[in-house]
Amino acid sequence: MRLATRTGQLRGSTGVGRAHAKAILLGEHAVLYGSPALAMPVPALTVSARVERLADNGATTFLLAGSSGRTPIYAVGGLRQVVRTMIRDDQRLEVVLRGDIPIGRGLGSSAASARALVLALADLLDHDLDQRQVFDLVQIAENIAHGRASGVDALTTGARLPLLFENGTAGELHCGIDGVFVLADSGVASRTRNAVALVRSIFERETGARERFVSKVSGLVRSAAKDFAAGDADGLGSALTECHAVLRDLGLSTSLIDVMTEAAREAGALGAKISGGGLGGCLIALAGDPQRAEEVGRALRATGAVRIWCVPVGRWRHDC
Repeated sequence: MRLATRTGQLRGSTGVGRAHAKAILLGEHAVLYGSPALAMPVPALTVSARVERLADNGATTFLLAGSSGRTPIYAVGGLRQVVRTMIRDDQRLEVVLRGDIPIGRGLGSSAASARALVLALADLLDHDLDQRQVFDLVQIAENIAHGRASGVDALTTGARLPLLFENGTAGELHCGIDGVFVLADSGVASRTRNAVALVRSIFERETGARERFVSKVSGLVRSAAKDFAAGDADGLGSALTECHAVLRDLGLSTSLIDVMTEAAREAGALGAKISGGGLGGCLIALAGDPQRAEEVGRALRATGAVRIWCVPVGRWRHDC
């Protein structure tokens, strides 16, 4: 990608940027094959980037501080390419990423890191990037990290409201429901690249599997988007549970997450499913109110969840 109005020469000594996590409600994997997808920002989990010019020349260094652990090896190559794309001189940089988005959980840690870095480099360059430029730069890192990226993470890690992705575009979705989404970390890291490869191999091996999967998930996403906007929490919950069954049948769930989905529903969740690439990662459940969300969270911890986060929507958004 070429930046339109700058040469890539550094204007300052430091730059800062910030992004947040995301969660996919419905449409993971199918979105790579033309299905719509529904995703939401998770503002409680963030990544900040600070880029500093160093006095000597040499390779840019990357450091990660915070509770999310170290920078995964698979993500660094993409981040380095972002630096090479945006910076045109040989100035050595130090990039410090601080965040609490756990790695390998389907919460967009790599996209959030890339977005925070892009914004920090733009700050360093004193360059005003438009949303398309930011997206394209984040996608450079995402495609290197995951092999093929849908663009859902690249956009949702900078969104304020839930997004509906369809026909190559993303639009903010009106939230008509009152509820609390409960995210539960199974404690098992996974690689999106591996999950994407698994799904692709199934589609190549089984005639008609791709068409059946995309058709089923597309219908669930469109139904869920209508329920989300119309305030039908029960309908949305049912779509979540049904989508989990579809992903489980592809081998993307785990025995632990299957147990967690059952526990969430038994505790009163309106629906629950695996969220993200699968083969580990997180579960997302919908509770009708904060008290029910607490009960669902307790049930999930009792079945093995290592961390719980809540994303209130509707009238609970400012009360939780």
